[in-house]
Amino acid sequence: MTRPALGLRMRVTLFFALVALTAGIALTAVTYQFARNFLLDERTTSARQQANANANQVRDKLRIDPGTVDVFFQDVNTEPDGFAFLTDPLVPTDQGFQLDDLPVALREAVGNGESGSQRFTVDGDPYLAIGLHLPGPDTGYIEAFPLAPTERTLRAVLTVLVVGTFVTTMLATFFGWSTSKRLLRPITRVADAAGAIASGGLDTRVEAEKDPDLDRLAGSFNAMVDAVQARIEREARFASDVSHELRSPITALAAAIEVLDARRDDFSDRSRQALDVVVSQVRRFDDMVLDLLELSRMDAGATEVNTEEIDIVDLSRRIAARNGMADVPVDLAKRTDPIIDTDKLRYERILSNLLANAQNHAGGPTRITIANGSAPEMIQIAVDDCGDGVELDERIRIFERFARGSAARHRVGTGLGLALVSEHAAALGGRAWVTDAPDGGARFVVEIGTGR
Repeated sequence: MTRPALGLRMRVTLFFALVALTAGIALTAVTYQFARNFLLDERTTSARQQANANANQVRDKLRIDPGTVDVFFQDVNTEPDGFAFLTDPLVPTDQGFQLDDLPVALREAVGNGESGSQRFTVDGDPYLAIGLHLPGPDTGYIEAFPLAPTERTLRAVLTVLVVGTFVTTMLATFFGWSTSKRLLRPITRVADAAGAIASGGLDTRVEAEKDPDLDRLAGSFNAMVDAVQARIEREARFASDVSHELRSPITALAAAIEVLDARRDDFSDRSRQALDVVVSQVRRFDDMVLDLLELSRMDAGATEVNTEEIDIVDLSRRIAARNGMADVPVDLAKRTDPIIDTDKLRYERILSNLLANAQNHAGGPTRITIANGSAPEMIQIAVDDCGDGVELDERIRIFERFARGSAARHRVGTGLGLALVSEHAAALGGRAWVTDAPDGGARFVVEIGTGR
């Protein structure tokens, strides 16, 4: 399964965070290494100076009074937790340490008349040993300096650097998030405008930005929308003009057909069959022209929403009766107020088309259910039928103009009834959709505002 790609805003934020984290880690490593080298060098320099001073005092004492070396060597000024050894004779400043605690290489170097330094540990504690050869008395002096304070300082420096890296990364992440939000705001506005246009708001436009590059995006988008709107309006005018031009001849033709139909007994059987076909097709054509005229008026914004208080249950029963379906039950769900403010004529068109759709394509309606909608100010009207239902891939398409479900391709109808349902529902602040009925068949649902 393909993993969903990260959004642009998240990618920009991650880029800022990774750059800050990488830079912080690199800076931490370099700074820590520099601080470590600097502190250890400083510690080594000061240790050498102190060791040289102490070694000179020991050398002078050995020259003057070598017999009391055990006594005065205990007074050598070593650091707290530090210690020193005189190699010949073997005398320590602290009886708690042994000569073997000192590095072997340093002891050998001092024994060979050389000087040096070396870091080592005693019981896990770090030390720096300075070894000096004293040529006068021909002996060696080794002093150990504790490195624990230096190590604590380095740990504190490392902690500060790590915390600084973490804080910097968090700040960079926040900065990346806010920056990406600001950079993507024009694109978001374009997306919102595109969504509004897709929902029917063709007058939606994107305001120009102060940035010249973004102005080009807004200008191109608005120009595209202008072109699309002009084309849609041109097509709507064409459909309206055609519908109006067809209305007169269709009316005359329908009147002539009615006259012929009234005298059908004068025709032969073949002529009556032909007349029946002509009558049904003329009536279907007349219905299509009326639907097209209604849609064209809605597209042109020539229709208004005139709300009035109605009892939707009572009105639904009367609409069903007028359509010859008085036996279809109308159920009101519990805790549903049937009194709403809506456009009575539009609601009648919605329910009449749903009932006709069920009658023509699904064996007839079985139930009308009225219940609370998805929000307190909405109400739902559902029409169940006894057909085979609607395929999942057709449930959106059948509300388009001239669209037909697979079950209706060989049956009568204009293909505009459900499109009118969707348009009227949108005009009443709602929408229309289809799902499965609880007892089988399809359930066409319309949700409209209650005006309350």
